[in-house]
Amino acid sequence: MNKLLLPFLFFCMSYTSSAQEIRPLWEGNIPKKITSSEKEFIATDREIIWIEKIQVPTIKVYHPTKRFNNHKAVLLFPGGGYKGLAYDLEGEDFAKWLNTLGFTAIVVKYRVPVSEAIKDNKDVPLIDAQRAIRLVRANAKKWEIDTNKIGVMGFSAGGHLAATLGTHFSTTYSYKKDAIDTLNARPDFMLLAYPVISMQNGVTHNGSRNNLLGTKPTKELIDWYSNEFQVSAQTPPTFLIHCADDGAVSVQNTLLFYNALLENKVEAEMHIYQKGGHGFGLGTNVGDVGKWTVIAAEWLEKI
Repeated sequence: MNKLLLPFLFFCMSYTSSAQEIRPLWEGNIPKKITSSEKEFIATDREIIWIEKIQVPTIKVYHPTKRFNNHKAVLLFPGGGYKGLAYDLEGEDFAKWLNTLGFTAIVVKYRVPVSEAIKDNKDVPLIDAQRAIRLVRANAKKWEIDTNKIGVMGFSAGGHLAATLGTHFSTTYSYKKDAIDTLNARPDFMLLAYPVISMQNGVTHNGSRNNLLGTKPTKELIDWYSNEFQVSAQTPPTFLIHCADDGAVSVQNTLLFYNALLENKVEAEMHIYQKGGHGFGLGTNVGDVGKWTVIAAEWLEKI
């Protein structure tokens, strides 16, 4: 190898590692965690990084270059039907994109309810989501982020979790808390891509509902996790994108949430594409949605 190239490659590797950092959500005891022999699983036979049975929830922070830092942040919640996480497709790929716009981007590796290592399974994803945004606010000064400009972006079931955070941010749970747990958990804005919103029959994604609530949830539980019923004037401004031909998560989820936002006079923008299916991520060479990130970037600039 060319000797002149070695220092350059070392610099690139050093810059990459210094521009990212991984932090556990919790110091010491992890809420709702129980002792088990279960281990985290990362699939090696897929085209994406797929993670199940998360044992230690983390955030992976992608820092923009200092010169172009806009002092805003977005937490990313990958989807996976509340069974696993499409960690790169709906996490790391978007973190890199957001960095180009000047955002600090945070990929949240949250615990999913399909696990033997947790109790009160349905509560755990939101507990982790609340902690993640509070942890970002706790580090805002260090990371040069405005504490009033921290949003969330969720995909599919991760969109349900992001929307749940945006509508249930004040919900409290019993576990040993620290100073970080006293911070505001409300996102300042939301971007939801092909999200699961509702838990209602005929609208929901059955796999996500079964994994989160079980196969025989009560009506009260179904309604509480149907975020179209939980919107209020305090729900953050929201950007929504979906495809009419989505065969996994009905476009009705996005339509119901958009209407609820309008009824509560919450700023909202919605884009429905004819073709693109489900799980299109950045949308490169997929149906009609190839340039949706351009529209999303424009909305982010406006908001």
